[in-house]
Amino acid sequence: MRRSVITLTVAALVLLLSGAASAEPRTVDADAKPQAKSAAEACAYTAVKPKDKFKGIPTFDPKAAARPYVARLITNRGIITIQALTDKAPCTTYSFRYLAERAYYDWTHCHRLTVARIYVLQCGDPTGTGSGGPGYQFPDENLAGATYPAGTVAMANAGPNTNGSQFFFTWKDTTLRPNYTPFAKVTGGMDVLQKIVAAGQDDQNSEGDGYPYAFTEFLHVQISSR
Repeated sequence: MRRSVITLTVAALVLLLSGAASAEPRTVDADAKPQAKSAAEACAYTAVKPKDKFKGIPTFDPKAAARPYVARLITNRGIITIQALTDKAPCTTYSFRYLAERAYYDWTHCHRLTVARIYVLQCGDPTGTGSGGPGYQFPDENLAGATYPAGTVAMANAGPNTNGSQFFFTWKDTTLRPNYTPFAKVTGGMDVLQKIVAAGQDDQNSEGDGYPYAFTEFLHVQISSR
């Protein structure tokens, strides 16, 4: 399953959350000075498949990205309000606002609820399968020292630097490794999340990971300045 926060087995969970890196010997010029990337380069949005409910590919605007905003996620279960961390995760918050303002999340539903180990409600896939995406991906950010207490909103991914449209709420303090970009905090509606969780899920793999019984659909995502 693409863009899963966890996999369906313990072994795969360990693999995903630990990450993997390879290194190759390379020639280093001792006199060379590292070239800093521009904000636009650092926040490059790269075309990929799938292109579900395609709304185009954003072009990063540093000035617009710096503007604080609040998002009101109006669902059939109630309203969840989040404060975007535009100062800490500008690439991610810019993308989220870009999609929200184009009604990308409208009439999509949350497809995953975990009630063991990581405690997340995962949403943002227009296909409702866990494999959908907006037609582009972008780099991770805000991972240094990242933690995921209850009320964190972070990106789901399929590995390093594969962020798209899917995201998750933590409804309880969790100990995820810092592999998922935190980009907002819930400032209202934790009670809505708790009611969704209380309804349970179908536990498809007997590990507390399944489809939420309380069907949760985004009717509209409203963006406003702080």
